[in-house]
Amino acid sequence: MKPVIILIGVLFLFQSCDYFTIKKETNEPVARVNNNYLYKKDLKNIYNSEITSQDSILLTNNYINNWIKQQLLLSKAQINLENKAEKFDNLVKKYREDLYINAYKEGVVNEYLDTEISESDLAQFYNENNQNFRLNEELVKVKFIKFGKDINNKKELIKLFKSTKKEDLDSLQAKEFNLNSYHLNDSIWVKYRDLIVKLPILKAMEKQELLKKDNFIQKEDSLSLYLVTIKQVLNRNEIAPKSYMEPTIKQMILHQRKLLLLKNIEETLIDDANKKQQFEIY
Repeated sequence: MKPVIILIGVLFLFQSCDYFTIKKETNEPVARVNNNYLYKKDLKNIYNSEITSQDSILLTNNYINNWIKQQLLLSKAQINLENKAEKFDNLVKKYREDLYINAYKEGVVNEYLDTEISESDLAQFYNENNQNFRLNEELVKVKFIKFGKDINNKKELIKLFKSTKKEDLDSLQAKEFNLNSYHLNDSIWVKYRDLIVKLPILKAMEKQELLKKDNFIQKEDSLSLYLVTIKQVLNRNEIAPKSYMEPTIKQMILHQRKLLLLKNIEETLIDDANKKQQFEIY
């Protein structure tokens, strides 16, 4: 019952004064649990400039009530888990130390890490590690268009799509307003599963039948016509191409540089401390 009595007293106190005077730091207590006190100054950061007086009353009471419950739970836990106090203190100490160290490392990395990755860096890393870049799914180089079956210039679109001439591809791209969906850049690798998501009508085809080099596919449903050309295919367990692996390679290079940077920083730190006789091993 004691916390309830405290809370009622607090409610009366704050209903009878201006909440925004709390911004002025004082040592005036607003609640107590055992020997722990919550002061007015502890409440100053819970408000913003747009809060109304009525909202501030509710916010204050909720904050105080939560503080009381937190203190009571903490007090109960400390009594019941007294035999684990040393273990918890060590965990808190270790966590605090890790926060400082990780923040320092992050600052060092942000300031000194070389993030410029050249084409030669990418090529060298890929050539040295490409056996580790085995595919776990099929990749395709593909182009496709989807348009309404009743469109007036259907024959023209089909002719342009089948053509290998650049000017015809440009003409087709210029007619994109006639297309419901399209992907015309067949120089980049696309995941087979992403292609199926984009064109669900292809799900009905056997994968082996679909994934053939230079495969032209024409499908239709009740509303649309689909034209697909599979230009090139890479199967599972084949080595992934460098262009496809490039984003991953960049992350791997940066990770290696980060580890090396931190190792050098640690070695320099120990070397400087040793020269200054800042530590001894007994």
